[in-house]
Amino acid sequence: MSRFHSPLLWIVIGIVLATISGCARSPSSRFYLLDALSDSASPEGNFSDNRCVSIGIGPVEIPDYLDQKQIVTRVTPNEIKLAEYDRWAESLKDNLTRVLAKNLSRLLCIKEISFFPWRREIPKDYRIEVKVIRFDGSLGDSVVLEAWWTLLSGDGKTLLQSKRSNFSEPANGRDYKSLVSAQDRNLASLSREIAEAILVLSK
Repeated sequence: MSRFHSPLLWIVIGIVLATISGCARSPSSRFYLLDALSDSASPEGNFSDNRCVSIGIGPVEIPDYLDQKQIVTRVTPNEIKLAEYDRWAESLKDNLTRVLAKNLSRLLCIKEISFFPWRREIPKDYRIEVKVIRFDGSLGDSVVLEAWWTLLSGDGKTLLQSKRSNFSEPANGRDYKSLVSAQDRNLASLSREIAEAILVLSK
């Protein structure tokens, strides 16, 4: 048998190819979630029972360009980039809605929170609708949240307040963890603005 067809030779070739394949393997993906305000923001014990409210949240809308598994960053005013290995651990819209609710529950005395679409008609004091216009930024630069939010009566028939808000936070680092942390702070600012409006109306 020719030495070029030796079983040992093929074993060696297989090991070399496996090593090369392992070295060329893509880096592992990293997954992120937005985070809510800390417990220290909770107003527990600072509100009388008659100032506690029931709220409904939704619909919350985000633009199609953000509705991606990959995290979106802004390259130029007209160009965006989808991260190759840095991804959202769940739907960004669902994550944003849940964190907004959690923030409001820590900024207000909340009796109950319902989410759109309403599965059953629970009496509400207020409804909050949010339409995100922009929620992105650049690594190592600023991160922006621009959104229209509307505050309605609990039955949805009366417009109480409507506002276009714009928040910007620095990404204190050139990595995606820093960018997501800046997005947390922007969402916290939006939550505080909505909470303040509810506090004024519920006095």
